Amino acid sequence: MGRVDTPDLPTFGVEEEFLLVDPASGEPVARNARVAELAAQAGVELELELTSCQVETTSAVCSSSDDLRRDLSRLRRAAAGAATEAGARLLAVSLPPTVPVGFPVTDKPRYRDIAERFGMIAHEQGISGCHVHVAVADRDLAVQVSNRLRPWLPLLLALTANSAVYRSADSGHASWRSVLWARWPSSGPPPFFDSADDYDATVQMMLKTGAMLDDGMVYWDVRPSANYPTVEVRVADVPATVAETALYGTLVRALVMTVVDEHERGEPMPKPGAHELKAAYWKAARYGLEGELIDLVGGHAPRPAPVLLDALIEHLGPALTALGERDMVRSELARIVAAGNGAARQRRAWRRRGEVGDVVEEAAAATVEGL
Repeated sequence: MGRVDTPDLPTFGVEEEFLLVDPASGEPVARNARVAELAAQAGVELELELTSCQVETTSAVCSSSDDLRRDLSRLRRAAAGAATEAGARLLAVSLPPTVPVGFPVTDKPRYRDIAERFGMIAHEQGISGCHVHVAVADRDLAVQVSNRLRPWLPLLLALTANSAVYRSADSGHASWRSVLWARWPSSGPPPFFDSADDYDATVQMMLKTGAMLDDGMVYWDVRPSANYPTVEVRVADVPATVAETALYGTLVRALVMTVVDEHERGEPMPKPGAHELKAAYWKAARYGLEGELIDLVGGHAPRPAPVLLDALIEHLGPALTALGERDMVRSELARIVAAGNGAARQRRAWRRRGEVGDVVEEAAAATVEGL
């Protein structure tokens, strides 16, 4: 790939969702409104999620991984402090490791309507993800960027997998969240769209048929944002640590820059079919970084996850160089491959004694690691 011509490097930002648990039992607790109230007193705005055991942070618009890391640290520190003051504990996990009693729906009209329409899918939510926004001002271009990102989504999922232990058991998957999330009719990898009009027509069909309540339920793993001039990548589990989120956000930013360049130069793009993507997603969810994944860009051969990550860095080389992030990305990826991501942390903690409390303690420590 040639040099990426980006006189104005795109800004980016991140949304992280967190679980609130009881400090003693580790079970989810319905205290998001109180935690948000206390955080607001400290000058940090938290969003309330569908279930009342979750909160979400939104970073500032950032221009570098250092900026992002600092802001994520500030937000996690404030959210963790507010949770403690409210008698809860903040966990960067994508599913509760314990056996949840239930996931009460947050008392807002829209959330009540979602619960009424979608039943147990909504009531068994309790799922925490991470969403990266990268500036793409033109909406037609944003749709083409989304098309070109589809083959890379499973690898990003494998990198961030952080939901191995669920209901006091090893789920057998690095990202069990992604398996549960797939139950929503508007989730998963998006279809391939010819244009923004094609995208809008599909969304309207989903609304008219009742498969979505509103356009806020466009849950596809990559989409043009409904609220900002950005492409939003939503495929990830919430990473265990700030460092991992900053790495993930930087990779997404570089990917968007790279595929914009490819689009503008008219390069052909891989167009994996629905079943190819489904197979690649399952392999990523099942094995994370510890097994072979499907190479959707290089001929569908199974390859070890670290090999595909090396290929990704090579592919993103010009963009990472333009951003000044190549050394950071290489060192952080090497560290995560050696030490393991959130799923690996959970499994190590679980295998020590088969005690879910060890998993909760490990997750709690990772959530505030380096803050």
